[in-house]
Amino acid sequence: MFILSYLLTIILILVSVAFVTLLERKVLGYIQLRKGPNKVGFMGLLQPFSDGLKLFFKAQTYPFKSNYLIYYLVPVFMMMLSFIMWVLIPFLVNIYSFDYGFLFLMCCLGMGVYGVLFAGWSSNSNYAMLGGMRSVAQTISYEVSMSLIMICIVIFTFGFNFIHFMHYQKGIWFIFFSFPIFFCWLSSCLAETNRAPFDFAEGESELVSGFNVEYSSGGFAFIFLSEYMNIIFLSMLTVVMFLGCDLLSIMFFLKISLIVFWFIWVRGSLPRFRYDKLMYLTWKLFLPLTLNYLIFYMMFLSLIVLGV
Repeated sequence: MFILSYLLTIILILVSVAFVTLLERKVLGYIQLRKGPNKVGFMGLLQPFSDGLKLFFKAQTYPFKSNYLIYYLVPVFMMMLSFIMWVLIPFLVNIYSFDYGFLFLMCCLGMGVYGVLFAGWSSNSNYAMLGGMRSVAQTISYEVSMSLIMICIVIFTFGFNFIHFMHYQKGIWFIFFSFPIFFCWLSSCLAETNRAPFDFAEGESELVSGFNVEYSSGGFAFIFLSEYMNIIFLSMLTVVMFLGCDLLSIMFFLKISLIVFWFIWVRGSLPRFRYDKLMYLTWKLFLPLTLNYLIFYMMFLSLIVLGV
C-alpha cells in the first residue's frame, strides 16, 4: 500500500505539472493582454499533453564533444530527485512518515545543485557552463537563508516531522509569528527554483537558455518537469510551514494553488534582477534577518521552558 500510494501521488503530481504549465501560459497571456493557448481541446485544456508528445517524439540531439554519459543521465537524475522529495508529503496513512523530514529535504535540495552543474558542464558549451555556474552560486547562497528559516519554524514544533505542523497550527498559523521571514522564504523559493526575477540560470537575454541550452527532446522535458515539480513542492512546503497544514481540508490544496499562481504572477510582473543585487539580497539582508529571528525565537522559547 505504501508503494501504491506513492505511485499514485507521483502520477497526480505529473498531471498537476501539466496543468500548471497551462495555467502559467494562460496567466502570462492575460497579463500581456492576449489569450494564451486556446485551440487544442476545450479552452486549450489538452495543450500540455500536445506539447509533451511533441517533446518526446522529437529527435534526440547531443553535442559531438559532450561528456555523453553524464549529459544523458543528468536530466533523469534531476527528475528522480524531484520525485524523491515528494515522499515527504505529510499524508496521515499509507505513505512514508519521516521523523527527520526537514533534514532529508535539506539533503535533497543540496543534491539538486549537482544536477544543474553537471548539465552545464557535460554539454561542453560555454553558454551552458556559465548558466550552470551562476545557478550553483545562486542556489547555494539562498539555501543558507532557506535552512535558517526552516530551523526558525522547526523551533515552534520541537520536531522535524511535517505532520507536527498540522497539530501545532490548529489554533493559529505560524505566519502570524513570523511575517517578515515569510517574505524572505518566498523570495528564497523563487531563487531556489530559478524563477523570475531570479532566473539567471536561464538568462535568455545573455545566455540563450542557460544550462539546458544543448538539451532537446526527452532530456529537456525531464529538466522542465523537474523544475515545475519543485515549484509545486515548495508551494506545498510553504503552506505546511506557514499557512496551516490540514490535509483533510480542501483549503490546503487551494492554498497550494494560490502560491503556484503567485510564482507565475511574479514572473509576469517583475523584470530580471541584476546578479550582484541578487547576491547582496541574500547575504546582506536575508541572512542577518533570519539569524536575528533565530536568536530571538530561541531566547523566547528558553524563557517559556524555564517558566520565566
